[in-house]
Amino acid sequence: MTAITGKVGVTKRPGELGIHSMDTFHMMVPDLKVAEDFYRSFGLDVREEGQGLGIFTFGSDHRWGSLSEGPRKKLNHLSFAVFEEDFEPIRRRIEQNGVRIMDAPRAYGYDTNGFWFLDPFGMNIEVKIAEKSSPNAKVDFTTRSCPAGQMGSIQRSKAPPVRPRRLAHLLVFTPSVPESIAFYSRNLGLRISDRSGDGICFMHGIHGSDHHLIAFAKSSAPGLHHCSWDVGGINEIGMGAAQMADKGYQNGWGLGRHVLGSNYFHYVKDPWGSYSEYSADIDYIPLDQDWDAGDYPAEDSIYLWGPEIPKDFVHNYEAADAA
Repeated sequence: MTAITGKVGVTKRPGELGIHSMDTFHMMVPDLKVAEDFYRSFGLDVREEGQGLGIFTFGSDHRWGSLSEGPRKKLNHLSFAVFEEDFEPIRRRIEQNGVRIMDAPRAYGYDTNGFWFLDPFGMNIEVKIAEKSSPNAKVDFTTRSCPAGQMGSIQRSKAPPVRPRRLAHLLVFTPSVPESIAFYSRNLGLRISDRSGDGICFMHGIHGSDHHLIAFAKSSAPGLHHCSWDVGGINEIGMGAAQMADKGYQNGWGLGRHVLGSNYFHYVKDPWGSYSEYSADIDYIPLDQDWDAGDYPAEDSIYLWGPEIPKDFVHNYEAADAA
């Protein structure tokens, strides 16, 4: 197999082997037209691709996600990116750890030059060469006041559409948070940022990344809890929430501020029970710093302030017992 050529990033932790980005994800949904309306309303560039849809941000050709149609909502695969020189060493390490490399899944028309394997709970994982899409520094965050005698806000009728800048992270369900931590750290080089016992854990990439590019939450089965999208400030989060409410997507959670990761947030519930999050000002872990990971009680692991959490916020609608 010939791997695609990727551009080596300008920053890389020396002597360490690990993925540098969450490159893309694939999800099956019951109705592509409904999905297209939801993600377009959210401010994403949704493009028809073959029999499915690609999820992009405006001004970029990076595909952050892809969707196909099926009988029910299901997270099908996660794709992680590495630097070119790390591709074969990571493959060898994964094989030496006893993980079987398999052919790329064909049921959903994946086009891939990476290698594939399953995590302990049956999730399809791809590792491929690609440019670093996780940020190399903490991204800009705008919250400004205005001088006296001037109007600080634009009129609502003149508000521009909110358009996220990039995929920030995914939170996925897992039957065992400790097993997921062990597997993804041992094979992909991810490191723990923070956790709350065996209930939830946040992990980052070693070559410079946000506080987490993936997180794991306890459930009876794998599944997607939310995909998180970076915007420039609190005002954009609020405008995004209003934008979605105007389109009929009013259910969600926010505005608030998380504790672990520290980002401001508003979650919008999608038609299948998972969420898309507007996020801003998440903590950043530089490639030359080892984060002091903590284990926090539940009351200190979710949010600093915000409205009460919806009762079904951590319900996995992909589980067999989902109601």
